[in-house]
Amino acid sequence: MAAANNYTEDHIKSLEPREHIRLRPGMYIGKLGDGSSPDDGIYILLKEVIDNCIDEFVMGNGKQIDISLDENFMQVRDYGRGIPLGKVKDCASVINTGAKYDSEAFKKSVGLNGVGIKAVNFLSEAFAIQSFRERKTMAIEFSQGIIIDEMKRPGKSSEPNGTSVSFEPDGELFGEYKWNTEYIETMLRNYSYLNTGLTLSFNGKKFKSKNGLHDLLTENLEQEKPLYDIIHIADNDIEVAFTHTDQNGEDYYSFVNGQHTTMGGTHQAAFREAIVTTIRNYYKKQYEAPDIRSGIVAAVAVKVEDPVFESQTKTKLGSTHMAQKGETIRTFVGNFIGLHLDNALHRNKERAGALQEKILHSEHVRKELKGIKKLAKDRAKQSRVHNKKLRDCRAHFNTSHKLAKESTIFITEGDSASGSITKARDVDTQAVFSLRGKPLNSYNMTRKIVYQNEEFNLLQAALNIEDGLESLRYNKVVLATDADVDGMHIRLLTITFFLQFFPDLIREGHLFILETPLFRVRNKKKTLYCYTEEERVSAIDELKPNPEITRFKGLGEISPDEFKYFINEDIRLAPVEMPPRNRTVAELLEFYMGKNTPKRQEYIIKNLVVEQDIVGEGEEVLEEA
Repeated sequence: MAAANNYTEDHIKSLEPREHIRLRPGMYIGKLGDGSSPDDGIYILLKEVIDNCIDEFVMGNGKQIDISLDENFMQVRDYGRGIPLGKVKDCASVINTGAKYDSEAFKKSVGLNGVGIKAVNFLSEAFAIQSFRERKTMAIEFSQGIIIDEMKRPGKSSEPNGTSVSFEPDGELFGEYKWNTEYIETMLRNYSYLNTGLTLSFNGKKFKSKNGLHDLLTENLEQEKPLYDIIHIADNDIEVAFTHTDQNGEDYYSFVNGQHTTMGGTHQAAFREAIVTTIRNYYKKQYEAPDIRSGIVAAVAVKVEDPVFESQTKTKLGSTHMAQKGETIRTFVGNFIGLHLDNALHRNKERAGALQEKILHSEHVRKELKGIKKLAKDRAKQSRVHNKKLRDCRAHFNTSHKLAKESTIFITEGDSASGSITKARDVDTQAVFSLRGKPLNSYNMTRKIVYQNEEFNLLQAALNIEDGLESLRYNKVVLATDADVDGMHIRLLTITFFLQFFPDLIREGHLFILETPLFRVRNKKKTLYCYTEEERVSAIDELKPNPEITRFKGLGEISPDEFKYFINEDIRLAPVEMPPRNRTVAELLEFYMGKNTPKRQEYIIKNLVVEQDIVGEGEEVLEEA
């Protein structure tokens, strides 16, 4: 009764939009981040601003967008119609205000909720917006969403029509962040592929595409040779380009109204289904879907009126219907692929032959593995080794459990680390898979190794990814190894395994590395955990004169009570990402895991950092402190 009596009207609060966005920024821009990942919040802020410029271009206004970055200060200028001068303040600061509710003004816009630009304003330390329209201008400056300077009335201007938005993300929220220009350039490059005729300039570097999605695949396949000429087909509201390579898995670039839907959605699912149906009909063979799609690299872009996304960050399309077509997205995409892909294959028999050869090769490999897979499963069943390797959790990603998205599996080395994590984990959402030592280097090996090697076979079975990610049991697959040479080697060998046979696990953002502290610094009153040498020096200075310092050489040295904090309250996960545009998976694996020993030796010698040097530098700093 006492607890109920403490719950009164005073506990119910209503927040203004600005307060809510600043209190819960993740609802609007996903994670905050520090700029080290392409889906960090600062890039979502930039995308929200550019999306408005793209919408102007799509409606036939302005053929250039200029973007400039000066330290942390970003400026975006378009040459569209410019915001109506009397509504500049409302468009920048009044939530749910905009022109995009009227489908006649913006028929296929990605920004429909009137939230994006306001979120940028409210989450920025400095934000300025200026509209140029018919030789007049209006400008307003904000800080954290609060007006600090405003033109009282429109002034004269000789600038061409358009809108300029400048912002600097708020350090109070984002901490010490840093823009990665490579991520920005990738974003702009994608915009150019989807908007032929548009020029985007970033600090003077221009991005423009003539052939749309064909250019996207051509440039992203620079290091990988496609097995046949790229098939590029387009019609009103849809454009598709695809080919196959010798790689495993499926690689998709999917877009809706210019928005890069990194998590796919209904349009991507419709394409995957339509490809299978059309190819079966063309060859008059009931090929297995995995054989048809194995090695496919495809780009799919659709335009949808009033699209429904699964969140404000718009990374996954949830719409099931094409409002402008009066039919489902599945039917629309299926009919388009069925007609145009069939025509493309009939017109180019050489390309059709190469495609069928790839399918037959995938089929041959799959059938060759069938007997091995059965043997491996029978062996696993007989020895019941699953129980020794996997300590499972209750919630799984491929179920309707309310905690499904939180499901995590830690891949650990040895019994010591496994024991600590097992005792500290949340049994509802966290599973543990224990490696018994260094796994096999699977580079350049065939799929047979997955089933012949007991450890790999059991890991694959634990994740349930044998036939793709549709039934993946854990949303986050976390490598938890010691921060020493052996731990790094185990981590590298495991990543190699996933890159070789299950690259989609990485492409779709499921693989992470657990970051654990290197040092514990404490006195009688306070304990600090340090992840870097710099943090250790700072902690010693804070807790002086004589704090106790512990160096964690392995995960097994961290007590279960401490581990509980590191994997729950303050879990730090570094995402494993696919290589940048100028490096391919094959190229990376060849360099790091292949037999090019002289090249690797030369690289190590040039980049070697001796631990003694680091410790020496740290001790000098400590003596000064």
